[in-house]
Order: sequence, then structure tokens, then C-alpha cells
Amino acid sequence: MFIIGREMASNADFVQYIADQCSDAGEIVTKKMFGDYGIYCDGKIFGLICDDCFYLKPTEAGRKLLRNVEMRPPYEGAKDYFYIADVDDKDYLSELVRDTCKELPEPKPKKK
Repeated sequence: MFIIGREMASNADFVQYIADQCSDAGEIVTKKMFGDYGIYCDGKIFGLICDDCFYLKPTEAGRKLLRNVEMRPPYEGAKDYFYIADVDDKDYLSELVRDTCKELPEPKPKKK
């Protein structure tokens, strides 16, 4: 199947690898969204995994911890996120996620 404007979706193994690498930050959950994934820590969405790339919502805490600040949109028409190329250091990623989530707003309660 070909989706206009999209190259490819993320590989499930890569998505699981990112979730595992962030797991020391809290309860990590990924949710499929429009062919790619949102990634959550303790109920807060903190990033996206699109086309086998990891993107983190920009915060000041995240910017201070980043080894390399690179901003790019995760998909066409999106706002810029931090692009995280270094995904192999679990302690670093978990700290980055933990500090980012401290600055993000609490999720809105779901309507019943």
C-alpha cells in the first residue's frame, strides 16, 4: 500500500527498542497513530516515532541535556521536535525523557 506523502511507517522492533531504552523514566507506552507512533511516559505523550526516527517534544530541560540539538518536523506539516539520533544510551534517554516530562502539562482527564 502506498500512502501519499509518506515514505514508510516505523518498524515495530524499532518502536519497542525505543520504548525499552526509555523505560527507566517511568511507565512507557506506545500507541499507533496515523501509521506511526506516539510514545508516552506515565500517561504523558513526550515524543513521536516516525519512519524509524525518534522525536522528543521540545522543552528547556530537554535542550539542556541534549548532546546535539537538532530540530526537525517528524512528518510533513508538523512543528519541529528534537530529533534524537543517539538512541543507544539507555541512561541518557531515560534521563532526557524524565526531565522532559517534568515540564510537560498533565494529560487532560478523559470524558466518560
